Amino acid sequence: MSVEGIGLAKNLSERHSQVMFTIEHEFDSTVVTLVDEGETPLQEDITINSFAECVTVEQFDPRTDQVQKITFSPEMLRDLAAALDLPEGVYQLRETDPQP
Repeated sequence: MSVEGIGLAKNLSERHSQVMFTIEHEFDSTVVTLVDEGETPLQEDITINSFAECVTVEQFDPRTDQVQKITFSPEMLRDLAAALDLPEGVYQLRETDPQP
């Protein structure tokens, strides 16, 4: 684990008493599993599969007895990450030329 990763894990554990997730590197993807250890009622685990061409988010739905899946393109995931830190509004992200 990198120094930044250790700091992040320590920071998360100080702010949240119940933080649990796993990271596994498969042949063609990285798999992150988030485990809900908060207040009841607990939600089902969430599995995030990061492939070169897309990212999928899966969660078992006990009401339908099926796994629900959402697929993000890399651009959609980039937009989601940016949206988490912005106020409400309409945005369009554009790449800019690097400054010399």
